[in-house]
Amino acid sequence: MQSLEAIADPTRRRIVELLAERERTTGEIVAEFDISAPAISQHLNVLRDAGLITTRAEGQTRIQSLNGDGLDDLASWLERTRSAWSRRLDALERELRADDERKKKSSSK
Repeated sequence: MQSLEAIADPTRRRIVELLAERERTTGEIVAEFDISAPAISQHLNVLRDAGLITTRAEGQTRIQSLNGDGLDDLASWLERTRSAWSRRLDALERELRADDERKKKSSSK
């Protein structure tokens, strides 16, 4: 999943957090970091390619925003994965409890 790979980087996660507060110009995002504007631009490209942000032009200014559809896709994947693990852990718990009951019964004989 490209969006997970994109937010694996701490700088990109921080950009997503900043954009969750409100949309920002590219310059405002650059001002938040101690890295170069071209480096931030590369991070923005990765986030845009992953579908997590969108960019619109207002004159010479580029406005960055979160892409709700991209975040929804990420949330859906997380929920599906969490649900699958939850079912497996519930099955393990049932098996362990059944095993405990079998041991109790055999030790009481």
